[in-house]
Amino acid sequence: MGKKKEKQAKEKPLEKMTAKELREVALGLEGIVGVHAMNKTELIAAIKEAKGIVDEGPKKKAVDVRALKAKIRELRARRDEAKAAGNNKLADALRRRISNLKKKTRRAA
Repeated sequence: MGKKKEKQAKEKPLEKMTAKELREVALGLEGIVGVHAMNKTELIAAIKEAKGIVDEGPKKKAVDVRALKAKIRELRARRDEAKAAGNNKLADALRRRISNLKKKTRRAA
């Protein structure tokens, strides 16, 4: 029964595989390091690169959640500084920008 499962996993397109299945495929390929720390999109990109598959890319621009969260942390620090300085108008503007970025991260998930 184990061979049947392996055969099904290889026939399935990469986008339809689970992250666990993608990790197994990536472990079988040479040149991919840090498989267990990657998320699904990173695994797909690494596998395609290792196999030499040219991807035409997504139709809409992919949002990098990690970059958005880094920007949110930076804006929160600036907002706290503005509050401490008594600049409520700037703090409110930064709060709205943080809120919009948080909405983008939720849509991207």
